[in-house]
Amino acid sequence: MCQHRSPCPAATAPDAEAAHLVAGYPEQGWSLLCNGVVLFEDTGELSPNGQVIAPHRPIGGTTLSLGPDAPSTRPTTP
Repeated sequence: MCQHRSPCPAATAPDAEAAHLVAGYPEQGWSLLCNGVVLFEDTGELSPNGQVIAPHRPIGGTTLSLGPDAPSTRPTTP
């Protein structure tokens, strides 16, 4: 199916989401990848064989810990 010089990963590959974008419809919340996977904005997927892959992005807020040596982002007062 893929005609790219470096072939896109197969729909069954662990990195299937790395395939080239063929058609994107952000207003509808989905994109079609070169390998036939339909990728939804909630990170759910529909594979070419009809298999549904549930959304797999983190739910809720994530906390980023920069550590004690990270520069402060707080404004300083003179």
